[in-house]
Amino acid sequence: MSGTLSPAVLVVVGAGPRATGLLERIAANAPELWDKAWELRIHLVDPHPPGPGRVWRHEQSALLRMNSMAEDVTMFTDESSTIEGPVRPGPSLAEWAAQFSGRGPRHAPYAEPSDPEVLAELRTLAGADFPTRRAQSAYLDWVFRRALAQLPPGVTVEWHRTTATAVTGPPDGPQQVHLADRATPLTADLVVLAQGHIGSTPAAEHRDHAAFARRHGRFHLPPEFSADADLSALHPGEHVVLRGFGLAFIDLMAMLTEGRGGTYRTEADGTLTYLPSGREPVLHVGSRRGVPYHSKTRYQLRGPRPPLPRYFGPEALDALLAEGRPLDLRRDVWPLMAKEIGFGHYHELFHAHPERTSLPWPDFVAAYDRLGWYADEMAALVATAVPDPADRLDFEALDHPLDGLAFTTPDDFQDHLRDHIARDVARREDPEFSADLGAFLALLSLYGQLPRLVAAGRLTARSVAEQLDGWWHGFFSFLASGPPGFRLRQLLALSRAGIVRFVGAGVRIGTDETAGTFTATSPTVPGHTVHATALIEAYLPGPSLDRTEDPLLRELHRAGALTEEVITDPTHTHRSGLLAVSPANAHVVDPSLGDTHPRRIALGAPTNSRAVAAFARPRTDAPAFRQNDAVARALLRALGAGPLTWDFSNGEKEASII
Repeated sequence: MSGTLSPAVLVVVGAGPRATGLLERIAANAPELWDKAWELRIHLVDPHPPGPGRVWRHEQSALLRMNSMAEDVTMFTDESSTIEGPVRPGPSLAEWAAQFSGRGPRHAPYAEPSDPEVLAELRTLAGADFPTRRAQSAYLDWVFRRALAQLPPGVTVEWHRTTATAVTGPPDGPQQVHLADRATPLTADLVVLAQGHIGSTPAAEHRDHAAFARRHGRFHLPPEFSADADLSALHPGEHVVLRGFGLAFIDLMAMLTEGRGGTYRTEADGTLTYLPSGREPVLHVGSRRGVPYHSKTRYQLRGPRPPLPRYFGPEALDALLAEGRPLDLRRDVWPLMAKEIGFGHYHELFHAHPERTSLPWPDFVAAYDRLGWYADEMAALVATAVPDPADRLDFEALDHPLDGLAFTTPDDFQDHLRDHIARDVARREDPEFSADLGAFLALLSLYGQLPRLVAAGRLTARSVAEQLDGWWHGFFSFLASGPPGFRLRQLLALSRAGIVRFVGAGVRIGTDETAGTFTATSPTVPGHTVHATALIEAYLPGPSLDRTEDPLLRELHRAGALTEEVITDPTHTHRSGLLAVSPANAHVVDPSLGDTHPRRIALGAPTNSRAVAAFARPRTDAPAFRQNDAVARALLRALGAGPLTWDFSNGEKEASII
């Protein structure tokens, strides 16, 4: 019996930033791990363009912006990366953009974006600017093309502009990836699911609100990606309640104001005045906290970079896990996390602004090392060493700024919240408060350590549900993932113009069948009820395998070939809605096998790895980059370990040796 070696075949479902990052790592690791004599065919399946994918596609409103500065966005590993494969540095978005104005070197493969508006933006883009999502789309397109150019001979990539609808095949044989636009599936040795952020059908509460809207001829928008939202049915002057005060609200605010022809005028004192077009609805916004996310900082560290991690790194996690008991995040883990954030904050304060401290840094940190975050001695140390309360870190005050406050009239609350927002923007743009950036860097460090803690399975089910996926995710986003300062200055102008009205904290949404209106109330303004003819859920769809819009995941879930993450202990069961994968190698957990599937891997947003962000801030050892590298190396080793399939000259069927 004789045969010829067939190409190894990898199918990646999804071609957005996560798949692009994986491809970059395949290109980086191939010189070491791939035999040039063998052929590897990589198929990318995505109806949206490779590189940007769905979320970052060019075809979206030019009003939509990133909430990161251009210098803080990269797709490349660097000296901070703790990976087994080679570090392949590359330009940040800002460094890449500089080539188009001659301020920086050209980066191969060089090509100017075809959209003249995007090219004009890139030519003037500064490192501290917040780019449009279209600019990021152009960057991701280039990263994808660079990864293609760096693949060795014999490794080819083909993009299929369609949707994958199913994956079939035995665990010990080739996989069939079925496509929406063709009868013949792709045959693969290994399959990677990297669909990124996925929508879901409305939950029961949203279905009820949609039914109410239909009965009364009203408007309802369930959680939706901003670029996909159809807002055309909202009428000028219509009162709209928006539940959610994060980034989705900011996007919707821009599209319903500037997107309808409104403009801003800058006054002599630097404040903005909104000039309405007359086509805007009136936006009533409330949320659990009742305030917008904190503005992104727009300055650099003025002292040396804090050496992180210090209190919540591998050794601290080893010690926690060695205790051999269930862990509660707020009780057992958060004090170490808080101390880490505090270290980042005070390291910058003491080094960059020593005139606002009353102890030498070595003395302060020696005492700080010995004390727990919530110890009375810690509070006394900080009070002695940091005289101004504005320079101290108070997480509880930050977390719930409206707690204990009640206002007699809605107008009183509008004045209060405008003052709160103005002070926040001023602080986040004033380098005198660069300690906030030190805290931000520590938050990112924590984010890089938490996946290991979750993977160890030691957090109680209730702790994962209420504290990790609930409180911590929201608190992190509130502090570290807010909008650019200019967006909050626009929000202030819209508030003064009466286009935006603040509802308050703990917002409750109801319906009035008699009036045919949605209602919104908040204990922040007792006794006040907002009536509106439209309701928008101003946040992104949460993960839900039961309600996923992705046909492939829906089919695999229906067939019992994948499962939702379920964490159970004697007191609670938590169903996260996330796709369960092995923490060791990202292989999909397949209940029908009672194990992980040896030929199916899943990465990114839909999975319980919780390493969601596909790109990162430079020099932060991003978890996604670490996972991409490990998976790329595992794929190359598996695909290159020997012929996965053989074509036999006597007509015998293909046989797998994996």
